[in-house]
Amino acid sequence: MEKAEKSQLVTKLNAAFKSAGVVVVAHNNGLTANQVLDLRNKMAAAGATIRVAKNSLVKLALDGTDAKGIASYLTGPTMLAYGADPVSAPKVAADFAKTNEKFVILGGALGPQTLDDKGVKALASLPSLNELRAKLLGMIQTPATRIAGVVAAPAGQLARVMNAYATKAA
Repeated sequence: MEKAEKSQLVTKLNAAFKSAGVVVVAHNNGLTANQVLDLRNKMAAAGATIRVAKNSLVKLALDGTDAKGIASYLTGPTMLAYGADPVSAPKVAADFAKTNEKFVILGGALGPQTLDDKGVKALASLPSLNELRAKLLGMIQTPATRIAGVVAAPAGQLARVMNAYATKAA
């Protein structure tokens, strides 16, 4: 890779890190080309990107970004996953790591906060932004009568219990 290409890659990665909501770093030593392709497709479907680049270039690209704390994870054969949604990339990476023991999550960054592997996996367990939106819409669309029924149910149960005690005592 020529110097101009390296400079262009660093600029591209820097822009990606600045706009990313989350960055995940993982070791990818021993993954086959088909496994990497499968991971790339899963990340793309989730709205995230996966990238393999020289660690020295990635460290240069991290300067001036919130994700600069992940520089310590950049040793050996690493792969970066990043996306605007703070849950999509960690979720896909964690799911992929469960089925591929050669893909090891090292850590990541959520904005300025550096995460270890447990933090990334905890982030992966959260519902995605689209899932939260769907739940919220479902709650908004719930008919008012159903909400009233749920609210009134404890009072109705209490009345039935009182009625049972009153008829039993008489």
